[in-house]
Amino acid sequence: MIQGFKEFILKGNVIDLAVAVVIGGAFTAIVNAVVASIINPLVALFFQADAAGKFGPTITGIYGQDVTFPLGDLITAIISFLAVALVVYFAFVMPMNAYKARKAAKNPIAEEAAEATEGELLAEIRDLLKQQRSV
Repeated sequence: MIQGFKEFILKGNVIDLAVAVVIGGAFTAIVNAVVASIINPLVALFFQADAAGKFGPTITGIYGQDVTFPLGDLITAIISFLAVALVVYFAFVMPMNAYKARKAAKNPIAEEAAEATEGELLAEIRDLLKQQRSV
């Protein structure tokens, strides 16, 4: 039992996953800082953040109390998500893809020969059988 656990832990996949989680946590702080210091002030130019939670339809409930559906919180969450996604894409994904493309252009990998399709293999077998019968 201990040997199996040891093999599981020492596999490269587990170590890679652990490193990815740690780096992801640190990376989250960077993305949140960019969003908080650049994106949120830009949004605040057009949208008053204090009123976000109170924005939404108010309906009188069956017991006479007013119920507000805080759509402002939903809108704020959507804007925050889109802001984080934009920052991650333009600041990290797009430059990394460009880097990978430049690196691939410098070191082209030879294309592997395409494997024969099932029909081509059957045709080859048929031709070989014809050759064997004629000999």
